[in-house]
Amino acid sequence: MKIANTMNQEVLLKQIRKKIGDKSLNDEIANILNISYDAAHRRTSMKAKFSFEEAVELAKYYQISIDQFLGTENQLVVKRTRPVKTQEDLLHFFESSLKILDVFQSINQSKVYYSAKDIPFFYTISDTILSRFKFYVWMNLLNEDKFLCSFEDFDLPYHSPKNEMLKDLYENQNVTEVWNDTTIMSILMQISFYSEMGLLKYKDIVLILEEVRSVIENIEYKIQHNPDFKLYVNDLVILSNNILFKNEYQSSFFIPFNMFGYMMTNDENTCNDTLVYFEHELKNSKSLNTSGNRERKMFFNKMYDQISALQEKLKA
Repeated sequence: MKIANTMNQEVLLKQIRKKIGDKSLNDEIANILNISYDAAHRRTSMKAKFSFEEAVELAKYYQISIDQFLGTENQLVVKRTRPVKTQEDLLHFFESSLKILDVFQSINQSKVYYSAKDIPFFYTISDTILSRFKFYVWMNLLNEDKFLCSFEDFDLPYHSPKNEMLKDLYENQNVTEVWNDTTIMSILMQISFYSEMGLLKYKDIVLILEEVRSVIENIEYKIQHNPDFKLYVNDLVILSNNILFKNEYQSSFFIPFNMFGYMMTNDENTCNDTLVYFEHELKNSKSLNTSGNRERKMFFNKMYDQISALQEKLKA
């Protein structure tokens, strides 16, 4: 099966040239497809067509959307993360996410838009008791048979250097997050649930809630001291945990399809439409960066009060 037409092949080659800079196009094609230099030259000079398999291989290697080569305006080819059923799958999720997002680390600074239905997971993958608890929750929810154990006995390795690298990658971008009053509720409900089940002791609850408070305090600090971080509050729409990464060379849009899995597309039109939607959503949101101190403190105090109220409730 050959790639649809000459125009599509030219588009693919143009996209690859943008990715490789001053490198030899023929050498790149030959190495990736494992063909001779002459065979690569015939393809780059348009004397021969890429097979569909070759086009997919090149698009996969350079993270280029192949939707534009399929001749379908409203259909997409998307990638998805590997199903997470074991602890190894979960660690693989973070490793593969780092690999996918590496292009946004190596090429200047990118813009990131995050619709935060829950506290963004980038904040909860460090070597902390909060991260350990989040892994405990994820693994329990993924275990179809029964609860793994009490949190106190949960000693499976949950942290790796890849996690820290993924967190740092996110922190180093130009990030815009959209929150509302319910963003913090998921973690608080999880703490309450496992406490009521007798699987989470109060001494650990105190430490986990301290970490949650620390995450919120760090976000409050970043609003005032990090010009590359912006936080908006939107109480009009249901947030979704959708994430858009975008720089001058490419975009990637991540859509959650279950508790811990994402579908991802690099399709230019889809990413542009998503950016337009995010920008429209921001126009109907309140910027905490430009709000006065009173409005900003009122928003964060609501979350601090919820943390304190839960701690007092579970203590009783």
